[in-house]
Amino acid sequence: MSVKTKICGLTTPEAVSAAVEGGAGWLGFAFFARSPRNIAPDAAARLAPLARAKNVKIVALMVDPSDVELDRIVADLRPDLLQLHGKETPARVREIRQRSGLGIIKALPVADSADLAAATAYDPLVEHLMFDAKPPKDADRPGGHGGAFDWALLAGRRFARPWFLAGGLDPWNVAGAIAASGAPLVDVSSGVERGPGLKDPALITAFLDAVRRA
Repeated sequence: MSVKTKICGLTTPEAVSAAVEGGAGWLGFAFFARSPRNIAPDAAARLAPLARAKNVKIVALMVDPSDVELDRIVADLRPDLLQLHGKETPARVREIRQRSGLGIIKALPVADSADLAAATAYDPLVEHLMFDAKPPKDADRPGGHGGAFDWALLAGRRFARPWFLAGGLDPWNVAGAIAASGAPLVDVSSGVERGPGLKDPALITAFLDAVRRA
């Protein structure tokens, strides 16, 4: 099985270049003010051509976006996909898909097997599901904390679309995570940083190499 990778929370040309040259399939830009990876739409738009030149898909990550925010980011960045990382209901996901005309990645927080049941309602509405570690109770943002969940909860599960494994992945554990979960796709953000929001090109390269060898 050839596992593909999304590198998320990019903010610099050096990190984008490392992701593109290393073979990432998707690049994610985060539009959420409380995230250390937050980026302005016009800044993301300046970085996107580096990826598009190699046919790497652009993903705009948002958290419970308003229609105004959604319209602005779609117009400025022209992403290939939208990643919804908040509490968007299936009805809201359908609205966003229709309004934007774009495919959706819906992130779902997971702590135990019961949390996987939520996937059923979103499966027909999205291009991809993403299973991410449930954030701590006192967290001020829904992802990017570097925490992991029991990857084996996903072993043998079947969904309508290829799905991403996220949460706590890094160059040293991603091979084990893929083996434990059976994930066809993986997503990393804090696991390739040398500090909050500071992507390390060497770690990006190492992560992509580890996925390739898995």
